[in-house]
Order: sequence, then structure tokens, then C-alpha cells
Amino acid sequence: MITLSNVNKIYKTKSGQVRAVNNVNLEIEKGEIFGIIGYSGAGKSSLIRLLNGLEKPTSGEVKVADSRIDSASGAKLRKARLEISMIFQHFNLLWSRTVRENIAFPLEIAGVKKAERLRRVDELIKLVGLDGRENAYPSQLSGGQKQRVGIARALANNPKVLLCDEATSALDPQTTDSILELLVDINKRLGLTIVLITHEMHVIRKICHRVAVMENGEVVEQGNVLDVFKNPQKPITRTFVKQISEPDDTKEAVEHLLKNYDSGKVLQLTFVGEGAERPLITNIIRNFQIEVNILQGKISQTQNGSYGSLFLHVDGKQEEIDRTVAFIKEQQVEVEVLVNA
Repeated sequence: MITLSNVNKIYKTKSGQVRAVNNVNLEIEKGEIFGIIGYSGAGKSSLIRLLNGLEKPTSGEVKVADSRIDSASGAKLRKARLEISMIFQHFNLLWSRTVRENIAFPLEIAGVKKAERLRRVDELIKLVGLDGRENAYPSQLSGGQKQRVGIARALANNPKVLLCDEATSALDPQTTDSILELLVDINKRLGLTIVLITHEMHVIRKICHRVAVMENGEVVEQGNVLDVFKNPQKPITRTFVKQISEPDDTKEAVEHLLKNYDSGKVLQLTFVGEGAERPLITNIIRNFQIEVNILQGKISQTQNGSYGSLFLHVDGKQEEIDRTVAFIKEQQVEVEVLVNA
């Protein structure tokens, strides 16, 4: 569905050249939700603008839905863009138009007849859950409702690809989850290919099938979300994974433990898939002569399965602790000794 081959984007500035996208190669399959994550300046916004032709690559090929976006121009580019829609962080609604009129706007531009426009708008209002708000203006809507209007408008012309540019960054956590659930529903119902950029690992964890991590214009790591969570290869990826796997107060809990205990070990356990559902701690307590203190724990769901982490302090004879660590590994649970207390 989407192919980027050796794509580079260089901007010329007064102070010299800026390489925003550096030799990126990506394959995004039809019907998948693909996430691109990176901090500000990583190049992800430039990359997504290359997908809809708002920017042209300095070199390389960009192919979206069988169209060469990098070389298309004029009528050919406009035709290709009909299959690519986009939603934005700040909604970009027309404030003088109602919900219904905002959603109908791209249909008007496309020359769709009024009766067909009305039918399509009604379908989309129902799809995104805005029943009863058809005649409201953007100023009368919550942030989540505004984004639902943006999503409906983006779907008006039946695109094959939906690009999401930090689409939930301006929303509170609860509203963010509701918008992400809507995107998953749309992906399943319509078979729509969704590409989203974000700096929040929660968004990736919640809905993406695969993820690419960007840093300094390069894709430094990519793969199945669960595989990336399980075994992040790059420091930047490990930093993102910690947003999910380690609660904010984990470090404080470990430091507090070290001040109060002068023996034992602190372990970090990582569970993937079925391992997150096994009664591991119960089996440890039953089978080994050690004390177990649970510091922090969290299990998250991804599109590909469960991912969890657990921080333990274990104390007892060294031989018994070593046997416990070996037992944990036998259960196909990753274990790392973080601190020797």
C-alpha cells in the first residue's frame, strides 16, 4: 500500500542544509495501523508530508496506493490525493460552518451532488458518533467532538489511506483513548490503512500493529509493536518503551527500598503474550525459600497481545535467589537484575 525507497528530504536554510529525512525505507501493508514515533525534530512530520505530496523528497521514491507521489504533479497529484486523507492535532475545522457543513466540504469541492452529499454526511455522522450534534458549530464542541468531525471529514471521499498528524496530542487521556478506539473501529470496518505520527508510546501501544522509531531523520528501529516492546534495540526506543513499562514512581520506589534493605536483589521481569497471564509470583513463593516484595507492576494490551513488567525485591540465601532467577527464565519471562541491594 505504501512504499518509501531511499527517501531523503533536505531543506536549505541560511545557516546551511538540514537533512530532515535521511535515507528512509518503509513498507506499510494494506489495512494495517502503522505508527511513526519520535521526539520533536526527529523528522516524522516531514515524512508524513512526503506521503501526501505536500513536500517533495530531495531524492528517493514515495509510492502510495499505486501512485508515485514523489513524481506526480498537477491533475495527477490531485487525483492521487483523493485516496489520501489527513487529520490534524488542532482539528483545522471551518469555524463558520456546522458539523454537517464541515463534513460536507470536501464533497462540495469534489462536485458531489447535494442528495448524495447529504446521504454520505449522515453515514459519517453516525460512524463517528456525532448523532445529535449535526447543527452545532465547532465553538460548541468539546475537543474530542472536534476531532471526530475532523475524522468524518477526512473519510468523506472514501480514501484508502488516513494520515494522522499528532491527532490526539491536544486531548486529555480519556478523550485520547476514545479517539484511538474510534480509529481502530474504522480500520476494522473499512479496511483503511492508517499511518499516525506521535511522540507518545501509549498511542502506539494502544492501536498500532507495527511501529517505526525515528531519530535525527532516520528510522533507527521498526517492527511488530510487541517485538519492539519486548526487545528494544536502540536507546531512544528503550526510552519510549519505559513510558509504558515503568510507572513514573518506579525509580523512587527502588531507591526507597535500597535505603531500607541491605540484602537481596531487585529484579525487573518482562512478560510478553501468554506469560503475562501466568501465576508466576505464586509459583515462586510456593517453590522457593525466599521473601518476595512487589515494588511496581503493570500490564498493557497491544494489538498483538499483552505486555507487562514487574519490579521485585527478592531476599534469601544466594543459592535460592539464583534458583529463583533460573526458574523465572524457564517460564520464558525475561529477567534482569537491576540492583544488588
